[in-house]
Amino acid sequence: MVAKKLFGTSGIRGKVGSEVTCELALNVGKSLALYLGNKGTVVLGHDTRTTNEMLDQAICAGLLESGVDVIKIGMVPTPLVGYATEKLDADAGIMLTASHNPSQYNGIKLWNKNGMAYTSAQEAEIERIYAEKSYKSVNWDEVGTLSVNEEIKGEYIDDLVSLVDIKKGLKVVVDCASGAGSEISPLVFRKAGCEVTTLNSQPDGFFPGRNPEPNEENLQTLMKTVVAIGADLGIAHDGDADRMITVDEMGNVSPFDSLLALMSKEFEGDIVTTVDAGLCMDESVKGEVLRTKVGDVNVAEVIIEKDAAFGGEPSGTWLHPYFCMCPDGILSGLKMAEIVSRDGKLSELLKTIPSYPNIREKITCSAEAKIKVMENMEELLTSEFDDIREVNSIDGVRLTFEDDSWVLVRPSGTEDYVRITLESRDQKRAESIRDACVKIIKENL
Repeated sequence: MVAKKLFGTSGIRGKVGSEVTCELALNVGKSLALYLGNKGTVVLGHDTRTTNEMLDQAICAGLLESGVDVIKIGMVPTPLVGYATEKLDADAGIMLTASHNPSQYNGIKLWNKNGMAYTSAQEAEIERIYAEKSYKSVNWDEVGTLSVNEEIKGEYIDDLVSLVDIKKGLKVVVDCASGAGSEISPLVFRKAGCEVTTLNSQPDGFFPGRNPEPNEENLQTLMKTVVAIGADLGIAHDGDADRMITVDEMGNVSPFDSLLALMSKEFEGDIVTTVDAGLCMDESVKGEVLRTKVGDVNVAEVIIEKDAAFGGEPSGTWLHPYFCMCPDGILSGLKMAEIVSRDGKLSELLKTIPSYPNIREKITCSAEAKIKVMENMEELLTSEFDDIREVNSIDGVRLTFEDDSWVLVRPSGTEDYVRITLESRDQKRAESIRDACVKIIKENL
């Protein structure tokens, strides 16, 4: 039997009712239990989505029925699930979230006992078990036990605060999108010595204040608030707070690549990033820049393999291996606050990072069409341009040109889009590359 593809680049994700259901959650719980040998302990957390309680109950039932103990930690940021899985010596972790997707979406993401997301090979094994329905229920007197742990939140907060040294009184505006960071993130910044103003920090799975995707379009209120109150820094999270984007003291959303490069400069060793990261990384970091597929688990695998000091994606998904192998938007925000506290205005610090015209575009494309569109994409792209220096097909198709311009065309692993990411030292050159790629994709749909 061919296993149904459940996992994208960041766990299972889809619309509730049609793609993500209680039956799916129940059977994923049973599949994970069999993968663990029908024994052990799993940490279970969720974000603020209105559909989390039903999925929580379903996946928990599948685990308990299969002999696995469950520790519920409630509504928490994704990084706390990774942290708790390692700290509590559990065998796996589960986070119910659809991250930056709108309210009608939900998802399931699995974590290893070291706090790292499940690899593609592990996910494939879960998919195989799920497809074969080779679950195993245990006897009534062997079912798993259910417990609740509230204390782990306090331990996480204390450990985060111990990692930074921020001058008392730094003015920070924290926008949590009414997501999973709403309770913990503002508290962490206050305990670290910041003067905190909150936006959208009331937990609400309808995300009434803004869409949980932390981009400029959705962060207008944060941008205005930072300027209005004279704050030093704005911090924006996505729905599950594994990501972080900053707004500088001038009210500008920080360029994603530049922000990642600024943080990467803090570390002496090698830095891991993804194929969609820009030239500024190579021109800023002290060690070697190692590029891998898009997805935090791919970054995590290379960090471990190469013993790298830090890693992250331009989206604001950053991994701090000295703390935990789970992406942590709250720790990332704290570290940026520490840098601003120590070195001065963020707008000035970002000017020290090389910046080039950068274009990110997405073209709507169904899950089925994405496969067809990408089948001959390398051939179509390479025949379009005559000054290609390098072709990288590790994740989609990335072309590097003789003038150092580059473009990446890849299917989204979480949404119905084909994404175009590109960079050039010249704006007109960037636009011409973009136009050519858009034309090829649309003609190939």
